[in-house]
Amino acid sequence: MPSKLNTYFKAQTNAAPLAVFRIGFGIMMLASIIRFWSYGWIEKLYIEPKFHFSYYGFEFIKPLGNYTYLIFIICGLSAVFIALGLKYRIAIITFFLSFTYIELMDKTTYLNHYYFISVLSLLMCFLPANAYFSLDAIIRKKQYHQIPKWTIDAIKLLLGIVYVYAGLAKINSDWLFKAIPLKIWLPSKYDLPFIGDNILQQEWFHIAMSWSGMLYDLSIPFLLLYKRTRVFAFVLVVFFHIFTRVLFPIGMFPYVMIVGTLIFFDAKVHERLLEMFRKLFKFLKLKVPKLEVVNYKFHHQNIILSILGLFFAIQLLLPFRYMLYPNELFWTEEGYRFSWRVMLMEKAGYAEFKIVDAKKGQSFSVNNSDFLTPFQEKQMSTQPDFILEYAKYLEQHFKAQGHENIEIYVDSYLALNGRSSERYINPKVDLLKQTESFKPKNWILPFKDEIKGL
Repeated sequence: MPSKLNTYFKAQTNAAPLAVFRIGFGIMMLASIIRFWSYGWIEKLYIEPKFHFSYYGFEFIKPLGNYTYLIFIICGLSAVFIALGLKYRIAIITFFLSFTYIELMDKTTYLNHYYFISVLSLLMCFLPANAYFSLDAIIRKKQYHQIPKWTIDAIKLLLGIVYVYAGLAKINSDWLFKAIPLKIWLPSKYDLPFIGDNILQQEWFHIAMSWSGMLYDLSIPFLLLYKRTRVFAFVLVVFFHIFTRVLFPIGMFPYVMIVGTLIFFDAKVHERLLEMFRKLFKFLKLKVPKLEVVNYKFHHQNIILSILGLFFAIQLLLPFRYMLYPNELFWTEEGYRFSWRVMLMEKAGYAEFKIVDAKKGQSFSVNNSDFLTPFQEKQMSTQPDFILEYAKYLEQHFKAQGHENIEIYVDSYLALNGRSSERYINPKVDLLKQTESFKPKNWILPFKDEIKGL
């Protein structure tokens, strides 16, 4: 086995797939930044709110007022440099740091595909994506047609983990046997042409969508790996992601996944794609000098492989951390994030906070809209760590106004996946006596039902 691994890590392959992936990634990320900016979301999500919810351990990362725009500019420019393959190593590290900073500024905006971009860009920091068909190659006057095979397989592995774990997460009783939450979401799309007022209203279609979604996620990486099924699998990828994009507002993620999936194809396909760029250069009368062709050699490859081994071990184990918590995952969301659980829940919550003077016995209720945007309030009312952090913020606010001996309680209700609303947080617990940690939150009331699955 060690000799086989040693042979594998020495194996070389055509660099074209990684070059195409780099170009596609840079273009997609630039488009995402432009789209985010054009919709006014920078101001709406990061500048206008009075308060921002933080990730545990990253409370020091906050929006920078109007300088927040500068972070997005840096992120967008680094995406351009990535696509061009210019100063690639600096560009991809800058992109990873700036994009991840944006992601960590406010927990309210968490999405699985934002996390995916951060993880993918971190992986790309260790890959020679500028070895071939890049401005870096022109500057150094040589390019590498051959690169280590594992550098391309690493991206395939990450994409496979995302798909397979998303499929495993769908193996639960709500998704497969009740078609929840699709049964809640799809009927609202009645205005879609041809299918909205008919097919999307049918229970059989909701069940079919649930099962096919699970089977798609679990099988698609393997269908892409097998040459005979690769074209068929790619057609499925395009259809699946375009269809879900039509049904749900999930931004650029479908296009990122479609472009990313191209890396499973043979180098000949990518050489044809690069030839299209070469023809564009000729049309624009851009002269590209002849470059010396050499094979790529990794410096300190064993160290890099050790780092990536740890990276993938984390990716494989982190989604299962929910098993360390005793309560229902969908109810408490302890261990839910960063685990590729995509669109599995429909939650509606209500949370009214009461500020109590412990000595005088006086109390008053908080109007959440005085402190939170509607989007923040919606997220806060369904997630315990948000509720606790918001209570701590209210403590600081009212202490600054002169209130003393403060205790804070919450009257909270939650409806999960179409079930009746139930009391969520223990109303007798003073939230100010609780601290955020990785320990189970025993002040969350038990879930009165059962969701079976992984």
